[in-house]
Amino acid sequence: MKKSKRVKKSNTWKIKQHRDQFFKKSKTLGYRSRAAFKLIELNNKFKFIKKNTNLLDLGSSPGGWSQVASKLITKGKVLSIDIKQMKPIYNVKFLHCNFFESSTKDKIKNYIKGKLDVVVSDMAADTTGNKSLDSIRTNQLCAEAINFSSKILKKDGIFISKLFMGEDFIEVKNLAKSIFKNVNFFKPESSRKESKETYLHCEFLKTL
Repeated sequence: MKKSKRVKKSNTWKIKQHRDQFFKKSKTLGYRSRAAFKLIELNNKFKFIKKNTNLLDLGSSPGGWSQVASKLITKGKVLSIDIKQMKPIYNVKFLHCNFFESSTKDKIKNYIKGKLDVVVSDMAADTTGNKSLDSIRTNQLCAEAINFSSKILKKDGIFISKLFMGEDFIEVKNLAKSIFKNVNFFKPESSRKESKETYLHCEFLKTL
């Protein structure tokens, strides 16, 4: 019985994917994930990626966001990090490591030769089936990325991250406001309507 329910759920997900216009467009345009359109929409809204931007993509695998960044950045650098492997992307340097580790910050600085203009993160915790727990765990990743970014961004740097509307949403929002002067929220059209995800846009570090 349980197996039957899992199969039914899997088939429902596949049907939704094939009906999804952004899923279809990602396949047509060669993006590795439909999430690529979220970064495109975010950049159209806030205009933070320029040709000379030095950008870090946290939790980059499978590479949808890095693909978008690599097409827009022609004179800057794109550095991607993930604990999962990622197939090579033209004009993108990939580090197979954990951004929680202290040595990672040194690797970033050595490659960029200074501080970053932009940090983006579409990280989400592995799902457990418990939506409340999944939301908390993903928002904790967002909080960790905010703290990490405060140490590697330029003063006028930009931070973009996935965030779930959940019980700890206010806590993460307040953390962002304690570190950045400007904090905004935006839900892209390519984000599924039933999803509680939104995206955090932060700019200009406060003097801490």
